[in-house]
Amino acid sequence: MKIYTRAGDGGETSLIGGRRVSKAHPRLEAVGTLDELNALIGILRLHVSDESLADVFLLRVQKDIFTMGAALANPDIPPGVTDGPERPLECSVEAMEADIDRLWAMGPELKSFLLPSGCAAAVHAHHARTVCRRAERTIVPLCSEASNLEWVSVYLNRLGDWLFALANSVSRLRPPSPE
Repeated sequence: MKIYTRAGDGGETSLIGGRRVSKAHPRLEAVGTLDELNALIGILRLHVSDESLADVFLLRVQKDIFTMGAALANPDIPPGVTDGPERPLECSVEAMEADIDRLWAMGPELKSFLLPSGCAAAVHAHHARTVCRRAERTIVPLCSEASNLEWVSVYLNRLGDWLFALANSVSRLRPPSPE
């Protein structure tokens, strides 16, 4: 099997189900942003410490992002289907909220805005957070035309919070080395 098909050379691609759309279609913009986020989370996984317990969590999130991308690429999912066997998620929003609380308790108290800096894990968490927020912004307009995608927006909103809490906590666990 060849990896290239030449089917997209004209600026179109296929959604799940075979419908052809422009590569500039809003669904593909959202899927591409999720793909970028997933790659950044893969990089982040290389830098998190065992103390934060984030590596296992991030692997679950990566699987969920892949599931979200598949949902966005499938325009034929019936309205109202938001979970179940069609979209098996590894990490629930409630699990993220519990872990946000755990991570937040590990980090220093914030008294001002947090700059995206510190150790490599913190910087990569901030970078992933900004792409997560962009992915969320690309999905919000899709939710207005397909209510069965709202779960993706909710998940990404909470994931952005989780990435912020992770960045704050790893800054305390692994402060930057003095220059």
